[in-house]
Amino acid sequence: MKIAVFASGTGSNFAAILESIKSKKITNVEVVLLVSDRPEALAVQKAKDERIPVHTFRAKDYPNKQAFEEEIVEKLRQRYVDFIVLAGYMRLLGPVLLQAYDRKIINVHPSLLPAFAGKDAIGQALDYGVKVTGVTVHYVDEGMDTGPIIAQRVVFVDSDETKDSLAKKIQGQEHQLLPEVIQMLVNSEAVKGSSK
Repeated sequence: MKIAVFASGTGSNFAAILESIKSKKITNVEVVLLVSDRPEALAVQKAKDERIPVHTFRAKDYPNKQAFEEEIVEKLRQRYVDFIVLAGYMRLLGPVLLQAYDRKIINVHPSLLPAFAGKDAIGQALDYGVKVTGVTVHYVDEGMDTGPIIAQRVVFVDSDETKDSLAKKIQGQEHQLLPEVIQMLVNSEAVKGSSK
C-alpha cells in the first residue's frame, strides 16, 4: 500500500511510521510522499533525510482551498497513493481531498474523541480536570475530528501533570497506535482484495 503522510510540525508521528516500516512492525506499506503546509516544518527535513518525496505549499499563495487541494490530489495521483495519514496536519480538509480519497484518510488526535476535539486537546483536557484522556485514530470527514473512530488508547492523567508531561505520554501512545492502525488497514485491504 502506498501512503502519503500529511504533517505541519515536527513529524514525530511521521518518524514513528518510518521506524515501524524499517523494523517490520508495519509490512507491505511504502511512504511515497510527505505533504506539508509549512515548508520549514521539521517533518519536511525528516522526509528529505529519508529521501522521501515532499510536496510543500503555503495556503496564502493560492486563491482558495480548492486550488491547493487540487494540486495536492494531482501529486497524490502521480505517486499512486492509496491512503492518506494525517499526522499532525493542522488544516481541515476540504471537499476536493475528501471526495478523491473517501474513507481513505485517517487522522491521529490527542484525546479520546468525541471529547476535546479541535486545537489544543491536551490543554483542554487539563483545563477540564479529567483523570483519563488518550489518543484516537479516526477516519476523516468534513467536520473537525468527527469522523468514525477506528481505535483509541487510554492515557491516565497524574495529579501533578503538566502540558509537556501529558503531551509526552500521549505522543508515546500515538507512536504505537498509529502504526498499528495502518497495519490493520493494510491487512483489511488485502482481505478485500483477495475476496474480489
